[in-house]
Amino acid sequence: MFKALGRFVVGHRWLVIISWLIAGAAVIGFAPSLTTTSDQAEFLPKQYESIQAQKIQEKAFPKGFTPSAIVVFSREDGRALTAADSAKVDKVGKALKAKKYEKVEQVVTAPPSPHKKVQTVMVSMTDVKAGDKGQQHAVEDMRDDLKSLVAKSGLKAGVTGDAATQLDNEEASKKADSLIFLGTIILIVVLMTIIFRSPTITILTIVGITLVSQVANGLIATCAKVFHLKADSSVSSLLIVVLFGVGTDYILFLMFRYRERLRLGEDPKTAMVSAVGRVGEAIASAAGAVVVCFLALLLSSLSFLVSMGPALAIAIGVTLLACLTLIPAVISLMGTKVFWPSKSWQREPRAARFGALGRSVARHPGRYVVASGLLMIVCAVGALGYKPTFASQEDDKSTKESQVALHTMSKDLPAGSTNPSSVLMRSTNGEKLDEGDMKAFVARLKQVKGVGDASRAQVSKDGTTAEFNAVLTMDPNGREAMDVVRGPLRTAAHEAAPPGTETKVGGITSVFVDINKAVNRDFSVVFPTAAALIMLILGLLLRSAVAPVYLMVSVALGFGATLGASVLLFQEIQGQAGLTFFLPVIMYLFVVAIGTDYNILMVARLREEAKEGLGPREATAKSIQHAGPTVAAAGVILAGTFASMLLASDASLAQIGFAVAFGIMISAFVMAMFFTPALTALFGRAAWWPRRIRPNAPHQNGTPYDGYQRPVPSQGGGSPYAHHPPQRRRD
Repeated sequence: MFKALGRFVVGHRWLVIISWLIAGAAVIGFAPSLTTTSDQAEFLPKQYESIQAQKIQEKAFPKGFTPSAIVVFSREDGRALTAADSAKVDKVGKALKAKKYEKVEQVVTAPPSPHKKVQTVMVSMTDVKAGDKGQQHAVEDMRDDLKSLVAKSGLKAGVTGDAATQLDNEEASKKADSLIFLGTIILIVVLMTIIFRSPTITILTIVGITLVSQVANGLIATCAKVFHLKADSSVSSLLIVVLFGVGTDYILFLMFRYRERLRLGEDPKTAMVSAVGRVGEAIASAAGAVVVCFLALLLSSLSFLVSMGPALAIAIGVTLLACLTLIPAVISLMGTKVFWPSKSWQREPRAARFGALGRSVARHPGRYVVASGLLMIVCAVGALGYKPTFASQEDDKSTKESQVALHTMSKDLPAGSTNPSSVLMRSTNGEKLDEGDMKAFVARLKQVKGVGDASRAQVSKDGTTAEFNAVLTMDPNGREAMDVVRGPLRTAAHEAAPPGTETKVGGITSVFVDINKAVNRDFSVVFPTAAALIMLILGLLLRSAVAPVYLMVSVALGFGATLGASVLLFQEIQGQAGLTFFLPVIMYLFVVAIGTDYNILMVARLREEAKEGLGPREATAKSIQHAGPTVAAAGVILAGTFASMLLASDASLAQIGFAVAFGIMISAFVMAMFFTPALTALFGRAAWWPRRIRPNAPHQNGTPYDGYQRPVPSQGGGSPYAHHPPQRRRD
């Protein structure tokens, strides 16, 4: 099938190229922009308590006061606020109210903090839909006006709160995307030039993937709009590294085979047909494993993962299609000029190191299985200390205004005052809530360990719904706060509800509690489904029931080693509170799915060598010698593209970048290079059971084709390379 595809693409290369250009222009020109959100509550389904509380709140208090932004005032010299300072704050609050900012409904000046270190102005805004930047624009305008309003007053002001935090995070995300894109391009340019010694291939790779990325982004944005999917703000950064990293890998797989066929004496067109025919199945299977893994996220209960799955699957699908059609068409059009100015493609390198490595693994497969397996197991031990975090992690040195203002605010106010937990009480029999019952309810909330203060915030006009605020004594984004809300606070709120009423606990901490529950549920559903689908693809590719099993064992060890290394670096060495809650899902999908690519490439080569008549150990030696350089180059490039995410200031992106880069290095240089081929050598021909590998038929001259040398075409065959003797591989 893939050889037929190769013949069609090479035979109709201009048609393929023009079709891509027309389709690309249409998609890019008519696609909407991709909108993202960082509101964690938008990612949960309605059956969770925090979302039910939010719905009750929205219905009972459609114009209730919920601050979207908080202006924090303090003295520049760090002293307590004076009466004159408070008067100035009140004056500034009135000035802000008079400005009539977009989306702003109410502006309320709060009294000074207990020790008069800070004073706040609360700003309530109307709710906005995903993609609406009205709240962020209001924060920008407010920040500009505050500079002149507090000038020469001895006061300093900063804006924090959800709207301000989202604005700062989006600006940081744009900077991160630029850094990641630049770092990725530089890495690809350097490594591709070193590998092929040709700027032509490098330019072709960059231009081709850039076109593919624009088409993929357009299709993703269109699907997001049509199916009303909510995308997390980290999706754009992931798309950059996925498209350029995986795309470069697939082009590498193709170019290595194309160069190999040229060295065996084939003309450029025939060489490209052979390359697509031989490596197309491996690339398609590798991409298929990645796509089904990403689509397994459709089973998630978190909407941002449901959105991320199809987005990344579309990106991989478009990349695969381009690498099997557009790239071969362009290369066949250029012929050997694609390697210009280098002529090294004409000579087979010694590959002495990989040859020696292959022979060593073939001689001592048991030793390599034990050594590589123990390495992954030792790293995996660290995974036992894994702790998830659910809020953005910022250190005290953060320069984001929202974080600086939040840090200033927390110095003289209870930690939970920035985001108090909301407890909603609603009558279930239609009667008004009793005043005495509400007072007793407040008293019960105050008795909960971890609650610093509790009060009734408001009662609905019909008297059937009341909102209470429970201010926690710890950071509302931390694990301790989650333990309080998950356990004693929800228990007390439910048990203390008067007869004829029901209570729901909401607020950001309650949202994090429910996200944790949703993630644990997803682990038990998404992981097994993705693993089963990958095994199915491996079984179809290899026609074997044995090899897919130990391949998945190696992938599981690689996943554990990656999580353990991440815990060691970020939690133990850097002292971070934990790893971002969706990191294991991202790791599983990228390390398992993309890491399987290298196993597929190596095992496909092992099967190919076995079909050419080599014994298990000889096939192992040859596969490492000739597939090893491809796996190594692809692993370094893909790991490097993900490592570029370490340039971002966002802790979550940095954790994703390190974890996936480390996992890919483990996949390429431990699993695919040692563990998998060594195990295959130990299993011998049983690795392909129940299929029996039969050697290919010999050539017309009676010489069996060994996969490395090819009879020189006759002078009448039309090959421009007939006068070059085929370069035999040196073992």
